[in-house]
Amino acid sequence: MEAAATRSSQETIAQFDKYVIPNYGRYPISLVRGEGSYVWDAEGNRYLDLFPGWGCNILGHCPAPVVEAVQKQVANLVHIPNSWYIEAQGDFAEAICTRSFGKAFFCNSGAEANEGALKLARLHGMKENRYRVITFERGFHGRTLATTAATAQPKYHEGLGPLVAGFDYAPYGDLAAVEELVGDETAAIMIEPVQGEGGVQIPPDGYLEGLRRIADDNGCLLIFDEVQTCMGRTGSWFGYQQFNVKPDVLTMAKGIAAGVACGAVITTNELAPDLRPGMHASTFGGNPIAMAAGCATVKMIEDEGLLDNVADMSARLRSHFEELKSELSIIEEIRTCGMMIGVELSIPSTPAVGKCMQKGVLINATQGTVIRLLPALNVTADQVDEGCAVIAEVIREMAADAGD
Repeated sequence: MEAAATRSSQETIAQFDKYVIPNYGRYPISLVRGEGSYVWDAEGNRYLDLFPGWGCNILGHCPAPVVEAVQKQVANLVHIPNSWYIEAQGDFAEAICTRSFGKAFFCNSGAEANEGALKLARLHGMKENRYRVITFERGFHGRTLATTAATAQPKYHEGLGPLVAGFDYAPYGDLAAVEELVGDETAAIMIEPVQGEGGVQIPPDGYLEGLRRIADDNGCLLIFDEVQTCMGRTGSWFGYQQFNVKPDVLTMAKGIAAGVACGAVITTNELAPDLRPGMHASTFGGNPIAMAAGCATVKMIEDEGLLDNVADMSARLRSHFEELKSELSIIEEIRTCGMMIGVELSIPSTPAVGKCMQKGVLINATQGTVIRLLPALNVTADQVDEGCAVIAEVIREMAADAGD
């Protein structure tokens, strides 16, 4: 098989057109190499990636300690089933649970982790016929049928009905609405501590505390979907630690193994037995490669003091965008939580993605009007300045086109 780097982007696109199902909207370039916060395409063009791997490449591309750990593991064991004990799985479980709580179950993705959490909630609630789950508008929980139903955004439901039953949707930020929805059949309340795909929506003061109280008062579980907010993304190991509200169940994925496919469910010691043998499993979940990558990710974050870097670079990013906001009226709000940045515009944000890409910077747009960044935890001050300069140039162009 020919190495990808020896083909042009157009040759790879032609191959995809012939053999790959077109369920993704793809940009017309083929990326072939990455290092830190930079990637290169087949033509040798370099891009500053401020949305690496949709948040999965939390340490940038090909971080040396993770690469070394994976290479070493591949030479010993590639895969063994969970019928046997896996040393690296125990090590990674200890690493994430001692930085949070409870016990861990491993899978391969955020959607799988959320499926596991939903099954756990139903298994725990079955003694009292509790099966319903309250989720929140603009939230996002995955692409499986159940997690799609849990996602309270109608655009993701089109053509997939009838949806999996048992989900009730509440407006984000409205505790009274949750109070009205919760009932004797409610097994859990499920929320992202910070909504990611929803546009980096940060909960109002006291909101998560209010959900904790409602869950406790009504005998149901509180699930935090931390697929995006885990592993230092917010500046603490887990997003819930930013708000000092501990959930009963926590799901994680994306950055936990620095780009290697991995997901996990963490729950309390009391709830863990409800996910009993025969009720849930994942063939590749907890495989040696992902576990070795996860352990190396934790070590690199700590060895390099990256939680401190998150705080510093988050403040630097916010400063750049606040200065730009004072200049341009099309910028309505800046929302930041660690390495989660949302810039709300009064005009469509999607054009910014292509314009920035043409200038060598990769970003994301979501919810129609939000520019979203998820930089690597080890992004540098120079890279922040470089990226913000390009984004500012693009937003100024868009403002001029809009007559601002």
